[in-house]
Amino acid sequence: MPDGPADLDIAGGLSYIRRADPDMARAMERVEAPEQRRRAPGFPALVNIIISQQVSLQSAAAIWQRLGDTGPVTAEAVLRLGPERLREIGFSRPKIRYTLSLAENVASGAFQPVLLTAMGDDDAMSALTKLLGFGRWSGEIYLMFCLGRADIWPAGDIALQEAARVVKGLPQRPNPAELDRIAAPWRPWRSVAAHLLWRYYRDVVKGGSTDKIVGFQ
Repeated sequence: MPDGPADLDIAGGLSYIRRADPDMARAMERVEAPEQRRRAPGFPALVNIIISQQVSLQSAAAIWQRLGDTGPVTAEAVLRLGPERLREIGFSRPKIRYTLSLAENVASGAFQPVLLTAMGDDDAMSALTKLLGFGRWSGEIYLMFCLGRADIWPAGDIALQEAARVVKGLPQRPNPAELDRIAAPWRPWRSVAAHLLWRYYRDVVKGGSTDKIVGFQ
């Protein structure tokens, strides 16, 4: 079964973090409470994550829109599109490989996204990161936004690193290992901490930018 709390309880997580960390408590005074963001799990969400890797939010949105214009985003439909049509839509060569590999695995039944729901966080991450093109960030974003897991911590996310630097008054941006240590007191609600720091990054660090911070939302 999933580890930790059963769902991403924003209010409960913020209350816990406020008691555990005075710096985060002060951060909460400067921003509105973040909202819970969820996306339906499954093949389309996994493709969306691939599209969102290492591109601007605007580019990812445009590619996703063009893919959606071709019809329902299913494994079989993507395989029918093939590499040339995906390239025309805007997929890079690596992302074509990742997407077609994912589609082949889902269509054949070798990978079944529905099974992730009953897995613990570590097992689900292991299954996701075995997919071609899926690293830690991609797996964590799926677990957080699609499965609503409460204790996921994307320590490689630049916005989280920068927000934590400001909140903690650090001289430089923490690397992923340092950010993991900083986040230890926030267990088992690190997903809520991530939501809070993304909001803090947008509203305080970036001065109220209207851009979305996480490409996959």
